Amino acid sequence: MRRNLARFAAASAMAITVLAASCPSAAGDLSIAIAPSVDNPADPQMGDHLVFETRLTNTGATPVLGVISWLSIVRVDPGQEAPIGLEDWSAEKAVTRASLAPGETIATDWPMRLIQDGHYRAVVSAASRDGTILAASPFADFTVRVKPVVQSARVIPVAAGVPLLLMLLFFMRRRASSSR
Repeated sequence: MRRNLARFAAASAMAITVLAASCPSAAGDLSIAIAPSVDNPADPQMGDHLVFETRLTNTGATPVLGVISWLSIVRVDPGQEAPIGLEDWSAEKAVTRASLAPGETIATDWPMRLIQDGHYRAVVSAASRDGTILAASPFADFTVRVKPVVQSARVIPVAAGVPLLLMLLFFMRRRASSSR
């Protein structure tokens, strides 16, 4: 039941995003561009940090009042499609602006820490406070590699060395006490 609910939520969020991105009347006078930062790691893995840069522009002739923009992430691995809760991934909340004048642009960086491996899509959405405008950026796809948690090259010396060291100390102490 929970998995079906997650799939429904993901499908609903994606349908709304696709509708907003493809329907000129819904997008109104806002245009959003998204791109990964040039400083991002080329092959990111769990624990790395990524930044997505966005530019939200009022392309219309009138100001847009009460602009709200936010980042969404969707996991797209087959069988695990779901929106991602950003509590662990990003501390960035919605960005708001009282008014966005014609031709004005808001540039925003959206930093995130990569928590789980997989294939993802980031999208930034924006809306006017009165609900008359809704826009979404194109998707920015990214992949997160698994980070090896246990590396045998670091574990074997400790696993073998600590017991050997303890045995050595034990025999040295025993030898010192028997020679008295």
